[in-house]
Amino acid sequence: MSDGGRALPRRPVPFGPEALEAHGGTLPGPAEVTEVAHQTAAILVGTGRAAHDPEVTTRLVTLVDDLGLSTVADLWSARPARSLPGALWRLYALREWVRRTPEQASREYAAGIRFTDVAHAVAGIAEPPRPEEMQRVADQILEGVFEGDLAVALERASAFCAVVAAGRAEIAHDRDGADPGGASDLTRTAAAMLTTGEDLRACANLWRSGDLD
Repeated sequence: MSDGGRALPRRPVPFGPEALEAHGGTLPGPAEVTEVAHQTAAILVGTGRAAHDPEVTTRLVTLVDDLGLSTVADLWSARPARSLPGALWRLYALREWVRRTPEQASREYAAGIRFTDVAHAVAGIAEPPRPEEMQRVADQILEGVFEGDLAVALERASAFCAVVAAGRAEIAHDRDGADPGGASDLTRTAAAMLTTGEDLRACANLWRSGDLD
């Protein structure tokens, strides 16, 4: 696969002995790491959007299945939330959470629906939000990054996060008397999920204005 003549590597290039020697025996500096993160994100999105190939899209959606979440985290998680690599990291992490814990995702999403009518409509999840439906939509959102309107995909992910955040807050409220520690953890992660949603919505706006890089 390529984008503008640039080859898309199947895996990020590791900094093993040969690479270290090329760098004079030192690890790449912060500027190089930042450049690699943004370049790989741009190449990945550009390649997927130029391919118009369902097989390519499937490979990109399941990237974490092949590489592992930690590899993707090493590449993109340190970048600002409101950047292309930061947005991709959050989308892949969200899909991986749903893939690994679909029952939890379904339960938390269902608990948040009545508080977030508009966000629920934007997320586009059928009711009841069964585990398999949650997994389908998580894949569908990432597919939209590579073969649809990327801003719409980001907005769907943002709405998804808003509903889950509301659901976690509601479950925390119900649990507070019996399990205050667990309720506190849920409240904290609900706030983090809400922030993720806000960042993804901001990324959608940046993409539309041509400023997401």
